Amino acid sequence: MRKQALIAALLVTSGYAAACTNFIVGKKASIDGSVICSYSADDYGMFQSLCHYPAGRHAKGEMRKIYDWDTNVYHGEIPEAEETYNVIGNINEYQVTIGETTFGGREEMVDSTGILDYGSLIYIALQRSRTAREAISVMTTLTETYGYNSEGETFTICDPNEAWIMEMMGCGPGSKSVVWVALRVPDNAICAHANQSRIRTFNPKDKENVICSKNVIKYARKMGWFNGKDADFSFCETYAAPDFGGRRFCEARVWTFFNRFSSGMARYVPYAEGKVKDTEPMPLWIVPSRKLSVHDVEEAMRDHYEGTPFALDSDIGGGIWQMPYRPTPLTFTVDGREYFNERPVSTQQPGFVYVSQMRSWLPREIGGVLWWGNDDGNMVAFTPVYCATDKVPECYATPGADALTFSMDNAYWVCNWVSNMVYPRYSLMFPSLREVRDSLDASYFAAQPKVEARAAELYKQNPIEARAYLTAYTGEKAMQMLTRWKQLAFHLIVKYNDMIIKPEDSKGNLLRNKEGLGERVKRPGYPENYARELIRQTGDKFACPLKE
Repeated sequence: MRKQALIAALLVTSGYAAACTNFIVGKKASIDGSVICSYSADDYGMFQSLCHYPAGRHAKGEMRKIYDWDTNVYHGEIPEAEETYNVIGNINEYQVTIGETTFGGREEMVDSTGILDYGSLIYIALQRSRTAREAISVMTTLTETYGYNSEGETFTICDPNEAWIMEMMGCGPGSKSVVWVALRVPDNAICAHANQSRIRTFNPKDKENVICSKNVIKYARKMGWFNGKDADFSFCETYAAPDFGGRRFCEARVWTFFNRFSSGMARYVPYAEGKVKDTEPMPLWIVPSRKLSVHDVEEAMRDHYEGTPFALDSDIGGGIWQMPYRPTPLTFTVDGREYFNERPVSTQQPGFVYVSQMRSWLPREIGGVLWWGNDDGNMVAFTPVYCATDKVPECYATPGADALTFSMDNAYWVCNWVSNMVYPRYSLMFPSLREVRDSLDASYFAAQPKVEARAAELYKQNPIEARAYLTAYTGEKAMQMLTRWKQLAFHLIVKYNDMIIKPEDSKGNLLRNKEGLGERVKRPGYPENYARELIRQTGDKFACPLKE
């Protein structure tokens, strides 16, 4: 997501926005043969709805106005395509899915005169592409024609058969030109990117797995940034070399994803730590030790470095109840010395998060599912949004709701209301949220075979009926989630009011005594590790007199 507002608040010399996270799973690396990818759209103060672009036909000469996805600034216009496809969120009716993370790179390469910003580029490509390769062609042709008005970007571009990672940068003000390279992720591999350029060397002659601009190396030579052999050219090291911030805040998130599914990641801890310059960088992708499910990727999007050297549960930064979140900006100064907070995958500022499932063996309208959440992935259930959906659930696009207007009918605001109750009392309250979250997630997965079997029956009779059925199901599950989340909000404020815990039965009902009053509450006090740290810092200040 957008980086400009973050630079000053992060590491001024870094050039990295520690914003979004993408994970990618090839079809032979998944349990059922799905191509899977994920995206957490993270930014500060960000409000996002589930976008929808209906399929359409457009007259010759019709133009499309381009407004920057982040800033809403008008950039210009481009010719509309003759035909555009249905897009819901970041997936289209052909199951093509596109996500991104911003890595910044060399500031002098930004072309402020370009018409297309990264966000507009994503949604235009989704409207015009039937495959990932076609999306790459659309994106690169458009930017090479009309210019690219964004910083360095890594894109995830997937369809039911292939997964690609593409990196792109402009060629300076007024250039209307770009450098870019796209690599196909091996079918048996997993890949990730998180606001740090990751593509190093590549073979332009491997046309099946590598697509790149003609100038990707020539431009670096022209600028005096590279003078070696083509085979030694590294996109990452030339255009966006990682510094401490790029490794600790960004590459560490890639490391923790790989670490979940590989026993060989300990060797890359020094690289992810970012403190030693000459260390072995991580590979662009790895072959996992086991195959992944959609649920595995959802859980990875909820990661806070648990059980790793970067874990956030061993210091007072998480407060009394050890929340695995930290305030921003990521760096702060004490007595003239700069310090930093860890930046996990799951963070407090997402506008939305999704896990996209793309399946080649099903009719395209049924095969594509965007598992969607309108807040931090750790604090929400991922509801199913089928790629055939042609009507956005109202809770995901609520009239009147925006970044400054709360609405009880809006998923973003209700989910954020709940998560912001839980954050400061995390270890105390999160178990209640997790129980509801996991119950909903499990119900969606349990219903999926039956729902899709019914959709397949309808599809044989009339594809339009199948699309209508899946659209209705998408809306039903979204509204069910919103209703359940409101109930959760009311339950949390009652159960944990005034930092106590009211007892409940196995079904989550708060208990009353025989007189009809609430049962005696529990006062949890300090967790032991926090109590010990408090006394370590305060000594005998709060010590009670010894009993005689």
